[in-house]
Amino acid sequence: MTGGTAVPQPPDGTGTEDVAAGLARIEGYLMCRAALHTAREEGEAFAAGLTWLTTAQHEEVARRFAEAHVEVTRTALRSVVARCEELKEEYTARYEQLRRRLLCTTAVLLVSAAILCLAALLGTGTTR
Repeated sequence: MTGGTAVPQPPDGTGTEDVAAGLARIEGYLMCRAALHTAREEGEAFAAGLTWLTTAQHEEVARRFAEAHVEVTRTALRSVVARCEELKEEYTARYEQLRRRLLCTTAVLLVSAAILCLAALLGTGTTR
């Protein structure tokens, strides 16, 4: 083993999906926290440029900027998720179409090869 601790797995491989789902949730949480942190930092930076604001106004502007930033990020992520789902559907449909085409082509080739073999066997048997 190369450092760290391994996640124990049942011998039959069950639970792998649960582990992957848990890791995805953790990753999503960490990404969300990072986005919130970035939004707050950018809100503070924006409000800092408005030197005439009082402390309360500065905090309000920074908070509203961060909220708007988070909403823009949320909207963009929802658009990306929707597009990913559309692409998944398109690619799945295309994959199934190509798979059917390949299966039909393979079947035609196998039948053709069988007919050619049968014709060759029958042809060589009649020449004697």
